[in-house]
Amino acid sequence: MPTYSIGELAREFEITPRTIRFYEDQGLLAPRRVGAGARQRAYSHRDRTRLKLTLRGKRLGLSLSEIRDLIDMYDSPADTVPQLTRFLEVLERHRLALESQMRDLTETLDDIREHEGRTRELLAQASQARAKSPRKNRVSASRPALR
Repeated sequence: MPTYSIGELAREFEITPRTIRFYEDQGLLAPRRVGAGARQRAYSHRDRTRLKLTLRGKRLGLSLSEIRDLIDMYDSPADTVPQLTRFLEVLERHRLALESQMRDLTETLDDIREHEGRTRELLAQASQARAKSPRKNRVSASRPALR
């Protein structure tokens, strides 16, 4: 059965070894320890798959605990209906949260556009008022003008 080093997985998934060690600390990966003093990690095909699913879950906006729960369900020999149902619930919750955030962002952007427009109007009015007012002599009476 093939094994992978931390460096191989880091290169394959374009992440740092530190990220992989973090996922290991979080219980998402469980590599075997090999070599002198068991200092090297040997990741199995199962670990590689769990890492791939973890990264996919992160892209979907799932928390690490949600990812762990979902991945652990797939490790059990039970049928897939509870797994798929749970996954659908998690996805729906995240979709609703993102849609709410999108509404908030849209409202905020509309407010910003409104303030930008009003600020531009005020600047135009100020520029027009400045252009119409007589210019004061900029040279102070107490200071002679340079020749």
